[in-house]
Amino acid sequence: MSPADRPPGDEVVVDEAARKKAEEFVEQEEGVTRKLGGRAAAVITAIAVTMSLYHLYAAYAIIPAHILRATHVGFVLLLLFLLFPAAPRFRARIHWSDVLLAALGVATIAYLLADFDEFIERAVTPTRLDLFFGVALIVLVLEGVRRTSGLVMMTVVTVFIAYAFAGPWLPPPWTHRGYDVERLVGQLYMTLEGIFGSPIDVSATFITLFTIYGAILAASGAGEFFIDFSLAVTGGKRAAAGRTIVLSSFLLGGPSGSGVATTVTIGSVAWPMLARSGYERNAAGGLLAAGGLGAIISPPVLGAAAFLIAEFLSISYLDVIFMATIPTFLYYFGLLLMVELDVRKIGVQAVPLRPRESKWQMIKERGFHFTSLFAIVVFMVYGFSPIVSVFWAILLAAALSFVRKDTALTFLPTRHTPLLRTRLAKALEAGAVGVIGVAATCAAAGIIVGVVTLTGLGLKFSSIVIQLAHGNLMLTAIFTSLVVWIVGLAVPVTASYIICAVIAAPALTKLGVPAYAAHMFVFYYAVLSEVSPPTALSPFAAAAITGGDPYRTTLQTWKYTLPAFLVPFAFVLDPAGVGLLLKGTPLGVVHVTITAALGIAALAFGTQGYLFTRTTLLERAMFIAAGLLLVYPATWSDFAGAALVAIPLVIQRVRIRAAAARRRVT
Repeated sequence: MSPADRPPGDEVVVDEAARKKAEEFVEQEEGVTRKLGGRAAAVITAIAVTMSLYHLYAAYAIIPAHILRATHVGFVLLLLFLLFPAAPRFRARIHWSDVLLAALGVATIAYLLADFDEFIERAVTPTRLDLFFGVALIVLVLEGVRRTSGLVMMTVVTVFIAYAFAGPWLPPPWTHRGYDVERLVGQLYMTLEGIFGSPIDVSATFITLFTIYGAILAASGAGEFFIDFSLAVTGGKRAAAGRTIVLSSFLLGGPSGSGVATTVTIGSVAWPMLARSGYERNAAGGLLAAGGLGAIISPPVLGAAAFLIAEFLSISYLDVIFMATIPTFLYYFGLLLMVELDVRKIGVQAVPLRPRESKWQMIKERGFHFTSLFAIVVFMVYGFSPIVSVFWAILLAAALSFVRKDTALTFLPTRHTPLLRTRLAKALEAGAVGVIGVAATCAAAGIIVGVVTLTGLGLKFSSIVIQLAHGNLMLTAIFTSLVVWIVGLAVPVTASYIICAVIAAPALTKLGVPAYAAHMFVFYYAVLSEVSPPTALSPFAAAAITGGDPYRTTLQTWKYTLPAFLVPFAFVLDPAGVGLLLKGTPLGVVHVTITAALGIAALAFGTQGYLFTRTTLLERAMFIAAGLLLVYPATWSDFAGAALVAIPLVIQRVRIRAAAARRRVT
C-alpha cells in the first residue's frame, strides 16, 4: 500500500471538506434544505412539531383514512415548500413564491375536505374548480418530488402521466384507450386510488411514526451509544475495525433505515480506525457503504419500502420483519466473513480501541437505549398493531431518556430555552422534517400507481416480460431484477419498489411464485440501487469521507455485498427457497438456511481470493461456482456445491502442508 493510500497513524482525521462532501450525498438522497434562523425557524419548528403531535395522536385515536391521508399531504406540502428551495442558491431565505406554493398546497387539501362525501361523488364528472385544484395538486407533487428527490424522479412520474394521455397513439402491446384531464384528475385527486392511495397511507402511518421514533432515539444519544458499544464489544482483535462497522451499522441502521445517513454517521467515526488498521481508501469506503446498505434491510425498522410490502400484501408488518430476518442474518454473516478474510488478505493490524467506558459499564449506564428496540417487536408479538407498537415505543424511548440527565428529552421551557428549542421539540421537528422526502416520493408514486391501475400497464408489462423469457422462471427472475435495478438507478428505493411492485412483480406471480416472495425479491433489488452507479449514493458518500475514488469504492462495495445480489433468487426459483423467508417446515427452513450460509461463505472465499492462503484462479472459480450452487435451494445443487467447496479446500490444505514440509527441510 502506498503512503498516499495509508494515512499516517494518529493523524488520520475526517476533515471538514470531506464531511461536507459526504453531507452533499445525503442531501442528494433527502433533498437540500434551508438553514433558517429567527422567526422563520420558529414558524417551521411550530409546524413540524404540530405535524408530529398530530400523527402521534392519529396513531392512537381513530381518524378516517381520507382525512389522515389528506392532512398528511397538506402538512408535507406546507413544510416542503418552506424548507426545500427550488435551487440550492435560494437556500438562504424563504422566497415569496415558496409561500404561495405552500399556501396553494394547503388550499388543495382544504378544498377536498370541505365536503368530502359530495366531492368523491363528482370523481367521474369533476367541476372546473375540481379540475383547477386537482391539476394544481398534481403539479405541486411533481415540483415537490423534484426538490426532494431530483429531476429524474419528476421526469419518471411525468412519463407515466403522458402515457395515460397517449394510449391510442402508442404501438401494441402498449396501446390503451387513452384518458383526458377530467378522468385523470378524478382518478388521481378525487379518489383514494391515486395521490391519496396506499403509498401515502403508509407514509402517513408507519413511515412517519418510525421516523419520529428514529429522531427520538437520535436526540437521546442512542446513535452515539450504539457506536461506542460496538467499539467496546469488538475491540482488541485484528478484525476489530471491520467488526465495529458491521455491528454498529446493524444497531444504528435499524432505527434510521437510511443507507446514506448510516454510512456517513459511521464513516465519520470509523474511517480513521480503518486507515490505522491498514485498509486502503477504496476498500474502507466499500466496507462503510456495505454496512450502510444493511441499514435498509435490518429489522426491526428496515427501509420505508418494507412498510409498503405489508400494505400491498395485506399482511402484518411483523410478518415482513420475520421474512427479513434470515436474509439479514445472511447479509451480515457474509459481511463478517469478508472482514475476517481481510485480516489475512491485506494484513489488517489490530488497533487499540479505547472506548470511554467498558461494555458492561455502558450497558449499565446507557443500555436503556436497547429497550425500546426490543419493545416494538414484543408489542407486536403480543398482538398490538405496528402503529400502536411504535407509538408506545416512542413514549417509552422518550421516558427512558430521563434515566440520565445528559440524554433527557426535556420539554419544559426555561429562562434560556424557549419551548420550541427544547430537546423534545427539536426531536419532534426532526421527525416531521425527516419524513418529507419519503412522503413526497410516496405521493408521486401514488400518481404512478393510479396510472398503472387505470391503464392496465401492470398486466401488459408482466405479459411482455414472460413472453421475452419464453415462460422460463429463471429468465423471468433475471429480467425482473434488471428492470428493478434499472428503475432503481433513476429513483429512490421507495419509489423503485412501488413502481416495480405494480409492473414487475406480477410477472413472477403469474409463473407461480408466491406474492410475498415476489415482493421481497423486488424489495431487495430496489435496495441494491443504493450501491449501483450512477445513483450509488452510499459508496459515493463513503468515498467522500475516505478520499477514495467513487467508482472504485463502488466496485469494492459490490464485492462486500455480493450475497445481497444472489440470495433473493433463492426464494423465487424453487419452492424450497421460501424457507429463507421463514415459510415452510422448520426442517426445510433450517436446511435452506445452512446451505445458503455455506454458499455465502464459498462466495466470500471466491470474491476475496483467499481462504487459508491466497487462492489460485481455478480455486477461485470453483468457490464462486460452489456459492452459486449452494445458494440455489435444490438437493442436486447442494451436493454439487458441497463437492466444489471440498476440492479447493483439500487442495489448499495439501499445498500449505507441502510448503511447511519444504520449510522444515531447508
